[in-house]
Parts: sequence; C-alpha cells; structure tokens
Amino acid sequence: MIYDCAIIGGGPAGLNAALVLGRARRTVALFDNNQPRNAVTHASHGFLTQDGVTPAEFRRIAYEEVLRYPSVEHHTSKVTSVRRLADGFEVAADNGEAIQARKILITTGLKEILPDIPGVVDMYGQSLFNCPYCDGWELRDQPLIVVSDHERMYHLAKLLYGWSRDLVICTHGSSILTDEQKEQLISRGVTVTEQKITAFHGQNGKLEQVEFADGSRINRTGGFITPAWVPQAGFCEELHYEKTELGGIQTDETGRSSIPGLFAAGEAASGGSSQLILSAAAGSLIAVHINMELTEETFSS
Repeated sequence: MIYDCAIIGGGPAGLNAALVLGRARRTVALFDNNQPRNAVTHASHGFLTQDGVTPAEFRRIAYEEVLRYPSVEHHTSKVTSVRRLADGFEVAADNGEAIQARKILITTGLKEILPDIPGVVDMYGQSLFNCPYCDGWELRDQPLIVVSDHERMYHLAKLLYGWSRDLVICTHGSSILTDEQKEQLISRGVTVTEQKITAFHGQNGKLEQVEFADGSRINRTGGFITPAWVPQAGFCEELHYEKTELGGIQTDETGRSSIPGLFAAGEAASGGSSQLILSAAAGSLIAVHINMELTEETFSS
C-alpha cells in the first residue's frame, strides 16, 4: 500500500492535518509516539472552545475525532528515517516498520532547552512559563520575574507589564538592554537587574524565591523565561531541504518545502514557538494544499 500522505508528528498541526485529509478520503499514516513538547504544561489557553484544556485531554479528544475516519491510521512508533523514492517517500520507524507515501508532512515541532539554573526544570510549566498569551492571565497582578538574554527581552518586558506591574526584569548576566530601554522600564516602576540567577527556590513546582549571584534573594510567585528552541524535524541529511534562520524547514505559504512532495507545518516550519491554535490552523491549511496537489496529480497523469 502506498499512502497518500505520511504525517510525522502528532501535535496540533499534525492532528488537524490528519483530520482534514481524513475527511477528504485520503489515506494517511500518522506517526506519533506520544512525546508531546507541552506534556509539562498544566493547561493550554487561547484556543476557542478549548480554553484551559490539558494537553492529555486535548490529545484524547483529537484522536477520538481523527480516528473516526477509516483512512487515517495511527502509528505509535518513532520515525527514524525518511528516504526519497522516484514517486514518493519511504518512511522507516524504530519498530522495523516501513511504509511508502506520495507526500510527507513534518509537524514534529520543537525541543526546548531550558536555562541551566537549578530549580527551573521543576517549575517550568507550573509557575515559570514562556508565553504570556498562554499563561499571563493566570499570573496576573502577581510578583513576577522575567528572565531572558534574548534580543526580544525589551518587547517581552513591555508585554508583561499589561498583566502585572510588579515585575523584576533579569538579563541573567547579559547586557541586552540599552540604557534607554532600562530607563523606560524603571520609569514605570519595573526593576531591572543584569545579575545572574543561581537558583529558583520553591516547592511542588511553585516558585517562592529567586536567588542571585551575590547571594541576595527576592520573593516571586511566578515568571517567564525564554528557552532556546531547537527544531526536532531532522532528516535534513537524508532529504537536503532548505532551512530557515531559526533551523526550521523552509516553506512557502502553502507549506511546500524545497523538496517536491515534502511539506511542513507549525513549529517545524517556523523554527519558533507558536500557540496551539496557530499550529492547528497551519495544519488545516497545509492539509488543504496537500489534497489539492494530490488532486492535480490525478488529473495530470
């Protein structure tokens, strides 16, 4: 059997693409080994009708809907290689399974690399987050810490001022903020420090204190950090697709990569983090383009 499309990755982009293709009566092999990036997140927000849904519940509902369509198959194995063929692709998995597909859609998302600060792993997804639009409401008016050495730090600090005026901005040893930017923040009552953080202290994932390199501590109940994002797409050495500056798969507005038949959606294409609803929307849109391409091929042969 040659599938119409193999989808690698079962996040919101991959699941929504599988739903659209299943409804279009396309045969789909959806590879998802149940290792979602947002597994540590207590709830997802900003998705209409699903605001506050847990990642586990979102996946349960999604699979219940997607697998109603008999042409969609869920493969729980991990894809280890993708090889180009004369008329499509061969996908091999870690359980020894290999399938062929006319099109490939990669939606494997990102891997987060957290700052090397004691306590951050325990609190990430509980009281330390990365997206204000996802979790700012839950931390509104609380004493917050914002930790980043990223060039977007000033933008993030200004953004979070809308959720809480009790902000401590920490560049963690970096001089990323200009004097003018510091003055702008300080003039609005925001504390700015360039000290390195040596530890986050708290219990059961809840932040209580932040410790700095000089030994001082401040009380905080939550905050935001900027992890490094590393695309998990892989297969570049095998497929030789073009990459974005952030390391994602370079695509056009239809999700097409530089390799004919290879598509990417969501964080795998952008190389940067996006909200759940945006990834799902991208998966839906690109599934339409995949179906259109398959349709055109049928009538051109």
